[in-house]
Amino acid sequence: MELRVLRYFLAVAREGTISGAANFLRVTQPALSRQLMDLEAELGKTLFIRGKRKITLTEEGMLLRKRAEEIIDLVEKTEAEVMASDEEISGDIYFGGGESEGMRFLVKVMQQIQQDYPKIRYHIFSGNSYDVTERLDKGLIDFGTLFEPVALGKYDHVRLPGADIWGVLTRKDTPLGGLDVIRPEHLRGIPLVCSKQMLNENGLSGWLGYDCDKLKIVATFNLINTPKLMVEEGIGSAICFDRLVNITHDSNLCFRPLEPRLKAGMSLVWKKYQVFSKASGTFLERVQAALSNTTNASNGGS
Repeated sequence: MELRVLRYFLAVAREGTISGAANFLRVTQPALSRQLMDLEAELGKTLFIRGKRKITLTEEGMLLRKRAEEIIDLVEKTEAEVMASDEEISGDIYFGGGESEGMRFLVKVMQQIQQDYPKIRYHIFSGNSYDVTERLDKGLIDFGTLFEPVALGKYDHVRLPGADIWGVLTRKDTPLGGLDVIRPEHLRGIPLVCSKQMLNENGLSGWLGYDCDKLKIVATFNLINTPKLMVEEGIGSAICFDRLVNITHDSNLCFRPLEPRLKAGMSLVWKKYQVFSKASGTFLERVQAALSNTTNASNGGS
């Protein structure tokens, strides 16, 4: 299976027609059709459903599309690292993580690096811990951030300062909005929109003291933007980190922390025995230096 053919396949999957993909690739339609038929013969699977106006992917085709995109991304990432100039620190850093105010520490490090090495570029992938570790394990990203509770044994990592507070984003005119803090008994029977990680990692069940199945979960999410709209429209209240949503004085939304207080620390992780590009190595060095300075400042002030 050649990279060129995978690029052809992805072009057809994206454009939805042989003619559109051929125009994009600047090849003839017969040549492109032949390459696709050869690919299906090689795999022994039908990848496309050929309609009158549009081509759609079969289940096997959708799987190949996901894997082909990962392969192409990894090849392009590797080429960029190998071809990076020996005379200056430049290149791309691929980073994955969830939404958190705690990311500000890393963003400040990025800003300092940008001043010294303006040719370094960052590529940010947002997702939960499962999304991040999958891409990390496949070499598609250099670094990831993972939130507690999560197993870190398979990665090298450093603990980042601070912690996020779990709570409920809700409307002020709801029963939860009239409370100062949210206790386990307050959530029974309440429509809730909940972070997938919070459900899957057993963090919420441990805090509740009872199984999450007893909650009225109406939706789950990885990122907070759409859930915020759901809260605004009254679909449910969202269990999420604090400081993710900018709540103005005249907003109808409010954030109420969980009680007992539930915090989530964050770690920067990378694959063990990772061989870093100059850009990625510089980033890690700067993070470690910033952590050391933060520790020294804390010790000096104690």
